[in-house]
Amino acid sequence: MPTLYSALRPLLFRASPEGAHHLSIRAGKLGQRVPGLLRTLFRAGLSSEQAARLQVRTLGLEFSNPVGIAAGLDKNAELVPMWAAVGLGFCEVGSISARPSEGNPRPRAFRLPADRALVNRMGLNNHGLETIARRIEGTRRPAGFPLAINIVKTHDPAILGDAGVQDFVESARRLLPLADLLVLNVSCPNTTEGKTFEDPDALAPLLDAVMSARAELGSTVPVLVKLSPPAAVDFDGGAVNALVHLALERGIAGFVATNTASDRGGLRTPAAQLEAIGAGGLSGAPIAARAEALVRHLYREVGGHSTIIGVGGIDSPEEAYRRIRAGASLVELYTGLVYEGPGLVGRTARRLAELLDRDGLGSIQEAVGLDA
Repeated sequence: MPTLYSALRPLLFRASPEGAHHLSIRAGKLGQRVPGLLRTLFRAGLSSEQAARLQVRTLGLEFSNPVGIAAGLDKNAELVPMWAAVGLGFCEVGSISARPSEGNPRPRAFRLPADRALVNRMGLNNHGLETIARRIEGTRRPAGFPLAINIVKTHDPAILGDAGVQDFVESARRLLPLADLLVLNVSCPNTTEGKTFEDPDALAPLLDAVMSARAELGSTVPVLVKLSPPAAVDFDGGAVNALVHLALERGIAGFVATNTASDRGGLRTPAAQLEAIGAGGLSGAPIAARAEALVRHLYREVGGHSTIIGVGGIDSPEEAYRRIRAGASLVELYTGLVYEGPGLVGRTARRLAELLDRDGLGSIQEAVGLDA
């Protein structure tokens, strides 16, 4: 059955991806002034029993359901009330850097409709730590709606090594008191220097510094690490395991799997079009299998000791359920919302309840890791 968004999507897709995104942000700001209307438009229509079965308790928090949005969609934390009103169980804002950034030159975002994918080289554009922190402080967040804040090193190739670590720590100190979860974006490929903190020699001092700052604040906010997707579904897990255990030894509570991918393998989009687009992080359906493989690997390796948030190519309720059965306690949407619209949230909640019935499960938490 066609949805309102499916009718509007051709019009939105006439605008550039970044232009459509800004239009959506403006519409969201208007919409969240009347949250009751958003709830009416996008409510899942679950019974109280179904809603209770979708609740998730993890990381010391309670989530009304396992579905959230991924970092990158609401970089500047402008739509937190809207995300709650459309029925999400949580949201992750950012990535936020200590210094504001205009990001890379435009055009820097591209649709690949044949692949239900996006490519972006936004360059970590955001309003900066202090502006966004003040915005979060001034936002009325609905009770029981967890807020994850994603932080990243400032987009400046001159900030490297110890300076890069201190840049992260500055953001962590300011934002930990405002967050329910803090996510360290150590794997973002959209930087001028093209380097990340995923090398163990770089990750260890970063985690030591962030966790030390957390202890000094007396904070108990869980800290998670966001990882890159593997190069293939069948991958050597040794390097991943080294990072994961290094993180767990330092008190990291979980992992977000995964970030965007820098390769272009297996796409239907013509090679000439991809060449014209150039560099950037690939998100959406093409990375779904790899992201699921990493979730499954992480669950097998450390599932009993950490929480996994699955993201990457989740564009249907069935895909969300597969990610949960692979080992994710929570899942996040991004590119799927671009192609399916906000109605995907309610459809996912309704279908998850049906899938639990199909499989004879009492709660969504019983499904976590069943296929790992």
